[in-house]
Amino acid sequence: MVLGLRPLALTLALGLLGVLLSPIPGKALAGKALAGEVLAEKAPPRQEAERTAPATKSSNLEARANKADPADPEVDASADSAATTVRPRLEWDISEGASGRHGGELVVGLRAEPRTFNPVLAADQASRTVLWRTMADLIRIHPLRQEPVAAVASRWEELPDRRGLRLHLRRGLRFSDGHPLNADDVLFSLQVYLDESVGSPQRALLVVEGKPVLRLQKVDQHTLDALWTMPYAVGVKLFDSLAVLPEHRLGEAYRQGRFLESWGTATPVEELVGLGPFRISRYLPGERLELEPNPHYWKLDRRDQRLPYLRRLTFLFTGSEEAGRLRFAAGELHLLDRISADSFTSLENRQQSAGQSPRPYRLQDLGPGLAYSFLLLNQNAPSPQLSPARRQELERSRRWFQQAKFRRALSLTVDREAIVRLAYDRRATPILGPVSPGNQHWFADDLPAPQRDVDTARKLLQESRFQWRDDGQLIDPQGHEVRFTVVTNSGNAVRARIASLLQQDLLELGIDLRTAIIDFAALGQRLFDSFDYQATILALTDGLDPNPGLNVWLSDGSHHLWRLHQESPATPWEAQLDSLLRQQMTEVRPEARREQYRKAQHIIAEQQPFIFLVSPNVLGGSHRDLGNVRPSIIDQGTLWNAEELYWIREQDSPSTPGVLSDSR
Repeated sequence: MVLGLRPLALTLALGLLGVLLSPIPGKALAGKALAGEVLAEKAPPRQEAERTAPATKSSNLEARANKADPADPEVDASADSAATTVRPRLEWDISEGASGRHGGELVVGLRAEPRTFNPVLAADQASRTVLWRTMADLIRIHPLRQEPVAAVASRWEELPDRRGLRLHLRRGLRFSDGHPLNADDVLFSLQVYLDESVGSPQRALLVVEGKPVLRLQKVDQHTLDALWTMPYAVGVKLFDSLAVLPEHRLGEAYRQGRFLESWGTATPVEELVGLGPFRISRYLPGERLELEPNPHYWKLDRRDQRLPYLRRLTFLFTGSEEAGRLRFAAGELHLLDRISADSFTSLENRQQSAGQSPRPYRLQDLGPGLAYSFLLLNQNAPSPQLSPARRQELERSRRWFQQAKFRRALSLTVDREAIVRLAYDRRATPILGPVSPGNQHWFADDLPAPQRDVDTARKLLQESRFQWRDDGQLIDPQGHEVRFTVVTNSGNAVRARIASLLQQDLLELGIDLRTAIIDFAALGQRLFDSFDYQATILALTDGLDPNPGLNVWLSDGSHHLWRLHQESPATPWEAQLDSLLRQQMTEVRPEARREQYRKAQHIIAEQQPFIFLVSPNVLGGSHRDLGNVRPSIIDQGTLWNAEELYWIREQDSPSTPGVLSDSR
């Protein structure tokens, strides 16, 4: 979902709108399984299954396997029934949230419309936000505890010799159209995700050096063995965010090579089927998308009430962060996720000025999340299609940027504390490396805190034979003035502010930094195609595990932005980094793996391929009468437990009583 293991998101947002620049699905059509990647035959011998190791991990929630599904007329509720046609009784999962009440509508804003209803192809934030309310995975990473918990698989245990896992599907599960789930749906799902012609963003997490890391083997209709083809550090977390697909709905399209056309936004909603708490009931392009409860959902609260509580979950398309903030302040939206510090401060000021008429919302500042902003210095060779004069200019700055001492000098000159104060209203944390302190498990806490030291920066430049004219202008060893332009995308006030602050900082080194604003599409084209830029300000959102970010840090990674398309590492430090990162991918000893990734963070911090700036706080808000709101710093921050959200008071239209603020 990712959560914990979703592919790394490159955010080139308008405001803080997340746009995922994941690989575009290939044009080749799907329809043929990759040989050896998915085994559909039955495993030998049930006796072998009986000799497996005792369960080492099971659901952290209470399971009630013998309770009939009240929504299923085909389930015989009598305990002594011997009818062979009766479906298995539903193996319920039990909510960990407070018991609530049914009814009411929750209205949430989306800044963009979903691009697809196909979870395998979804790469944009809007599609993912909607689809993970309608789909479910085998095992999920708990957004608060950051550990694996049971989902469609009710339990699992390690096979002998650590060669894999035995997965037990919940008995009696059905998709939202009433069709029963079985092991064949899971086999089909993995086959689709692994198919290179489908081009799923998740495939990168399932393949190492061109080979799948696991294969599935069916034991029976409710049991599968996941067999590792190589040591793989991620282990059971791999299944997080791999949606279990309905073969009865998508199988024919896949076999006929039409999978890439399946479940687009024009698909009739009754054809969209999943295992999540909701199902899509109505889509009005340009206006809204409505979800209704999945009548076959498999989770109860502690009072045996079936989830979800809400009778409707509605997404309104707001078009911008500002429009969403205004509608939230007016009570038209009930949740607000991932907002900028400017929006948060504006809402906080409205709270404080409300007097005797307090606002109907509470605000949450969760501290640093998993995102980080940085200054990218372009080391890519410019496109030959550019003019000779422009190529010469880009080659000159490229020579500067390829020098580690030059990059370190810039990093030492940046006043990150000023960026925190003036660009983020103190709602961010200065950083020196790619892992935010919000990622407590992987953050290298022995990295030095970022310090501003202009004197040391000047010494580094002198060591690299840069010098200064009498007027203070920095000159390179060839006598050229050191000046370059940082481009930012239009509509992003925070990045424009950061660029202005960087101008002031680098002026102390005698560097003439200029700024230019271009539209989002043009910036993306320059980043990945023409390389017609010198520097830009971007943001990345990391995962809880190192592996989703490897497409940035491995020298041959698709998002190795400072120097793309490397056939082999361009520098010794990149070769050393590649080695460490590939080692940790297959290191199954947790402490050894953490040490490898700690060393990798130190190399990145020392070399500064990005000039790391800050990690913004995760900011949001919710209606004060909404129960079970437990926001998380990771993906889908406030909606991750949508099935547990409920209205504390009967909700016709939410009232506008008091305001709570729980900033940290």
